[in-house]
Amino acid sequence: MARLTTRGLLSGLAFLATTALLPLTTTAKPVCRDTSTKYEAESALLSGTEILTSLPGFSGTGYVGGFDTSTDKITFTVSSPTTRLYDLSIRYAGIYGDKKTTVVLNSGASTEVSLPSTDSWSTVSAGQVLLNEGENTLEVVNNWGWYLLDYILLTPSSSRPPHSITTSLVNPSSSPVTKQLYAYLRSIYGRKILSGQQDLVWANYLTTLTGKTPALVAVDLMDYSPSRVSYQGNISTAVEDAITHFTRGGIVSVLWHWNAPTGLFDTPENPWWSGFYTRATDFDLAATLANPTGTNYTLLIRDIDAIAYQLKRLQSAGVPVLWRPLHEAEGGWFWWGAKGPAAAKELYHILYDRLTNHHGLDNLIWVWNSVAKEWYPGGEVVDIVSTDVYAQGNGPMSVQYNELVELGNDKKMVAAAEVGAAPRPDLLVAYEAHWLWFCVWGDGFVNNGEWNGEGVLREIYNHDYVLTLDEIQDWKTIGAAQL
Repeated sequence: MARLTTRGLLSGLAFLATTALLPLTTTAKPVCRDTSTKYEAESALLSGTEILTSLPGFSGTGYVGGFDTSTDKITFTVSSPTTRLYDLSIRYAGIYGDKKTTVVLNSGASTEVSLPSTDSWSTVSAGQVLLNEGENTLEVVNNWGWYLLDYILLTPSSSRPPHSITTSLVNPSSSPVTKQLYAYLRSIYGRKILSGQQDLVWANYLTTLTGKTPALVAVDLMDYSPSRVSYQGNISTAVEDAITHFTRGGIVSVLWHWNAPTGLFDTPENPWWSGFYTRATDFDLAATLANPTGTNYTLLIRDIDAIAYQLKRLQSAGVPVLWRPLHEAEGGWFWWGAKGPAAAKELYHILYDRLTNHHGLDNLIWVWNSVAKEWYPGGEVVDIVSTDVYAQGNGPMSVQYNELVELGNDKKMVAAAEVGAAPRPDLLVAYEAHWLWFCVWGDGFVNNGEWNGEGVLREIYNHDYVLTLDEIQDWKTIGAAQL
């Protein structure tokens, strides 16, 4: 099915709040050397934007605003004495609310950067950029728009320290094969990446296209939601597809576009099948959780129990599951995130308790799916942290990777649970973006040259850094040896 959501987004890793102690260069085209280098926005090439001076506290002679149409941008020309990796930060003012911008390096890979709401000037991390020797271009493109940009700062990157990943799963009663999978994932983390694809049909498409089959296939339990079954009957083959991929030696990830338990609008604008969207239901999670003896709470538990039945089918088949419930909650476009982080976290804990303790599911590896700190339900109920990234250019997604490393204190492995564009392996290595897996969304993305060219997919799937189905056949043996 087509991509269901707005792109998954980030709170921004705030750092370098002041640059007073840094040696800075303020000429039009400074050269990045071994110290931080500042590039003033007003000295860049402006396209549809304008220099302003009314907000006090800016650096240099002004700042840039006017990001109000999709093509508005500023282009920095930056130079490096050698090919090397730099940390990029942006000084901005988010006085019009939470915003996002897109950074494009050398007209190639793009990175989406969150600009949280501010009262004045602030600084956020924009990840890392791999500059070529000589001149490079960095475009800051509108995206959500209506923000002010003062300057960018480039600082030579340091090598990552060794990871310190937790050795055990959060559920101490996890089954042996589930522990083997987790141990196997730990053994490859930072050294390889698992290739992944949403839906078995598109995994098979990649087999035909590239000669390689994804190591991981993701399925969606959406059509098992009771409010969907009541309209269409039980038509889903997601569990069967998951078992098929596991039987051929693969790894399975599961998400759930949870159609609201009740309160679907079912109008021409918001038909019943769109009931996972906030806009398509009046189901109020906060009010439901506040009344655990109410009808809606009973329906909430009914839905969880219905999905538990499907997960038990996987458990009976011996399938360990990378389980990713309540995905993209912080976006608010799904009803489980519409009432803010407190309600979403409470629901996640209810899910964990109901599935783990009540239903005795021992085949779940719990994957949280947000970078925002205030939404994190806690390390005691999360095994792996992840996010969904929809940025074109097949880049390394370093902003999101760095934020997730910080979110989990580098004790949780980090996954790109949904992507629009599969990352190029050479960039992952260069950026030290140690994603555990990537999983490309299906129709409209994996088969769309604007997101994933056929040649790029062949390059990725035949790269030594990328693990495919044929290369992970012994994952149980490797995992068992790690225990």
